[in-house]
Amino acid sequence: MKPTVSPEPSTALAPSAPPRSGRPPQFRFRLRPPRPAVRPEQAAALLAAAVTVLVSCTGDVVARSHPFGPRARNVSDLGNQYVPFHAHLWDLLHGRADGGLLMNWQSGFGSSFLPDLGTYLSSPFALLVAVFPRDEIDLAVYVITVLKTACAGAAMAWLLLALRPGRWWAAGLLGASYALCGWSVLMAAVNPMWLDGLIALPLLCLVGEWALHGRRPVLGALVVALAWIANFYTAYMATLGAGLVLLLRLSLSGLPPRRLLAAVGRAVRGTVLGIGLAAPLVVVVYFGTRHAYPGRVTEFRPLALEYLLAHLLPTSYSFSNPAVYVGTAALLLALALPFHRAVPRRVRAGWTLLVVAMTLSMRWEPTHLVWHAFATPQGSAYRQAFVLCGLLVIAAWTSLSYGPPGPRALFAAGGLLALVMAGAAGSMPARHSFTLPIAVLAALAALTGLALLGRAEAPGDTGGTGGTGGTDGPSLSSGAPRPGGRRRAVLAGLAAVLLLGGQFGEAAATSAVATRSRATRMDDHSPWGARRQTQAELIAAADGWPRYRTDPGREQTVANDPMEVGGQGAQYYSSLTSDVLSRTLTALGDGWTSRGRSLQSLDNAVTDAIFSVGARVHSPPDPDQKRFPQDGSRTTVSRQPVPPLVTVRPSGTGAARPGFGPSPYRNQELLLGARVYTVPRLTVRTAVGRPARFGGVRPGVRPGVRLGPVAAGTTGPRPTITARCRPGSEVYLWAPHLSGTARLAGAPETAPTGRFRSDRLATAIAAMQRLGRVPASGHLTIELSPDATSTVPDGAVGCLDTARLRTAVERLTSTGATEVTVSDGTVRAVLPAGSRGTAVLAVPRIAGWRCATGAADAVPAESYHGLIGVPLDGTSTSLTCTFHPPGLRLGAAVGGGSLLALALLGALTAVRGRRARTPSTTTRPPDRADARVAL
Repeated sequence: MKPTVSPEPSTALAPSAPPRSGRPPQFRFRLRPPRPAVRPEQAAALLAAAVTVLVSCTGDVVARSHPFGPRARNVSDLGNQYVPFHAHLWDLLHGRADGGLLMNWQSGFGSSFLPDLGTYLSSPFALLVAVFPRDEIDLAVYVITVLKTACAGAAMAWLLLALRPGRWWAAGLLGASYALCGWSVLMAAVNPMWLDGLIALPLLCLVGEWALHGRRPVLGALVVALAWIANFYTAYMATLGAGLVLLLRLSLSGLPPRRLLAAVGRAVRGTVLGIGLAAPLVVVVYFGTRHAYPGRVTEFRPLALEYLLAHLLPTSYSFSNPAVYVGTAALLLALALPFHRAVPRRVRAGWTLLVVAMTLSMRWEPTHLVWHAFATPQGSAYRQAFVLCGLLVIAAWTSLSYGPPGPRALFAAGGLLALVMAGAAGSMPARHSFTLPIAVLAALAALTGLALLGRAEAPGDTGGTGGTGGTDGPSLSSGAPRPGGRRRAVLAGLAAVLLLGGQFGEAAATSAVATRSRATRMDDHSPWGARRQTQAELIAAADGWPRYRTDPGREQTVANDPMEVGGQGAQYYSSLTSDVLSRTLTALGDGWTSRGRSLQSLDNAVTDAIFSVGARVHSPPDPDQKRFPQDGSRTTVSRQPVPPLVTVRPSGTGAARPGFGPSPYRNQELLLGARVYTVPRLTVRTAVGRPARFGGVRPGVRPGVRLGPVAAGTTGPRPTITARCRPGSEVYLWAPHLSGTARLAGAPETAPTGRFRSDRLATAIAAMQRLGRVPASGHLTIELSPDATSTVPDGAVGCLDTARLRTAVERLTSTGATEVTVSDGTVRAVLPAGSRGTAVLAVPRIAGWRCATGAADAVPAESYHGLIGVPLDGTSTSLTCTFHPPGLRLGAAVGGGSLLALALLGALTAVRGRRARTPSTTTRPPDRADARVAL
């Protein structure tokens, strides 16, 4: 047989024999076939990425979602948290943010930013926001989301071919099935930082393969580090999942115990080093969670089995249930695996048991807690579902890589799928009329495609024997040429078209249904538009930081307005909202949502003076939030004189005095250092005019009066609050458990309307509201319009004497700092000579602050009723406070040690590789001593 020579062979010169003395070296030409332009792994990854992008965009086109239609995409936390955080990152990258990597001076009156960075923005993809215009930040987040999803599909396709050889296009389609799984489309699409875990799972499984074969130890550790840096939360779950895959691969490998232990050691070493490299960020986030407001403890309740089965089908949607849809073709292949006789028994049993065990672990509380780092998450409770999706796809590839399942296996898989549909039909959550028809059509397309693929590879190729062999065996999907190639190619092509078409249709439909369902069930937020642009321009014109703060306003557009439109306010929504900030602002009458982790702006003259808010934006209600109608007002800015950021309080007014009490008016006076409120006796009347007595409403809540809702559109009598105060004073209403509106009776149309947002589950409480001024008679009446069962507490009304407040502001200004400078994590102030008492920084005393006066050494800052307090002895005229996130030094030490260990490992690996490649320079046989050394 003559060798086949490529048209453009590569030529290599190599000596035919070792050179001898006196003879020139002899060379011969060897013809090498050219390397393919695209390797199968690369082709599969490109196909998976392309299919993922096309399906994602098609689903949004069908749903008419932004950027392909008018329907808002930024629902719930995507609009309230993640888009604003990316906007803040844009400002940081372009040098326009107030703060840096250590401190975010725009949110929560000064919050630690590094934990937020590690939670929301540490993915390398997040840096892409820098190339988009600032007013296209919504588009930037969308592009990043699609790119992450595509990379997850590409990584899975690459992994599948690394596990077993097979048809590259089949690996590409299964990679896209993983990227477009229900968890990705339904949940992670609006939590883009979770998509880094979707990418991490196949990459970490690939690291396990390298450890199994003793390859790439340094690169493996770097991949682990990148996964944990990108999003440590889902990387933790992905690491557990990859560990399970590696253990199964080791058990099926047939290696002797010594080599098994060596592989496990390599995997553990790479994982530990990788996590160690990520420690500077991971440890900071860990300590940030320890100092965060605890929120609500959620009890785990296992999901009914029929609900779990329902979510295996396309177009099923429910936010709180596990979204384990992976595509019908992948599901059929996974269901066929136990019956696929070409696959060795041990392989079939191993992968089937692993998938079943993973499924059961989602329904058993101890294992459920292990998957979630021993804390049931709030909101979606099944965040580990992407690991099950990955295992289903790998099981599907294992089934297909040994050849398409035969008729018996397909019949069994189809029967199981029919049982799944039947069991889910009567109890499917969020079931649509088209769910079952789409599932049936997708199943027919997948079954037909797999049957055609089996016919294309059927003659003469039976694959494995069904014995107890290891994981290696014949691959019937490798694409090697066989007799009758044209017919086989046609059948294989038809199979590919059917599989691709069915997958494309059902995945696009699932994506579109998820997008539309989220928009109808959750609060949505429009992309950047006229409202945000106006707010940003007004804030930029009024900004005077750090001389004073500019608050974006009480009527928020999103929960993180300061990061999105600018300014420096109380608003802050993060999983890491500090406990001291939340409790301090709540004691002052502020409101919150998300169980205390989403703090609102507090439009109050006293708190503006305490926190040096010298300018405030006033906007009409956001039209996206349809709970309160538009009032026809315009966006304006008000200004008021306030003390500097650093003030001095006399001795005896610090932490030694009693702490906060039940009345927010008295708590505000405590921080201000002056009595400025009158808290009158109240009379509350129901809608029928009957006086109500204050009494216990429920344990832990201040005595109050319970009021029923008033029907929308009712023009009759309403509940009222009456009291007497000094004429001309400002009226404030504090009713944290009121839901609805309140107005001062007889006030002009331009008087403010109090809009109160609370709920019966205590996931949200309403902020104190300003209602206008007391009339000349001194008698005030507040009309209430509750839209749900609400409570008015005793001491709900406070009347502010503005003249007294003005006097207090002037006193604090005259004794306060004469100059204040603020950098990333440092505040410097120049104080009047002879200042005594306590210097108070209008900054929450979160963990990590250290302060010093004059040339003294820095010590941990004291707490002045939740703010930073520094004792003064009258000798120093300068003050310096610095912030270091808790855990940063420990994380840096661990990271440095891991980096050094990784460098030594790399050097050792390079030396071993060089020795292995160095040929022997002598042919003398070893003597006895050499033999003993060799032994």
